[in-house]
Amino acid sequence: MTSSEPLRLVPGLLPAALAILVAAFAAPPPGLAQRVVPKIGTICPMGYVDTLNGKCSTLGLMSYTVQPTNGQPCPSGWFNVGGGYCRRK
Repeated sequence: MTSSEPLRLVPGLLPAALAILVAAFAAPPPGLAQRVVPKIGTICPMGYVDTLNGKCSTLGLMSYTVQPTNGQPCPSGWFNVGGGYCRRK
């Protein structure tokens, strides 16, 4: 390929790349410390305050490592903090 040739894309590559990019920024991966989390149920997890916009925040005071329970028991090394979340011990 020379510098005068146009860049050719593999068919289907762009939609796949966009899907990966959207998934990466849609929600923080579980297990990372979060100061703001989506409000899953009617209450926020322990240590978070309802910001009345569908999110729960620590107001920047703390940073907890939480993950959604998805209706399952918390894994080993985690404990339930309510609001549909588990926090790392």
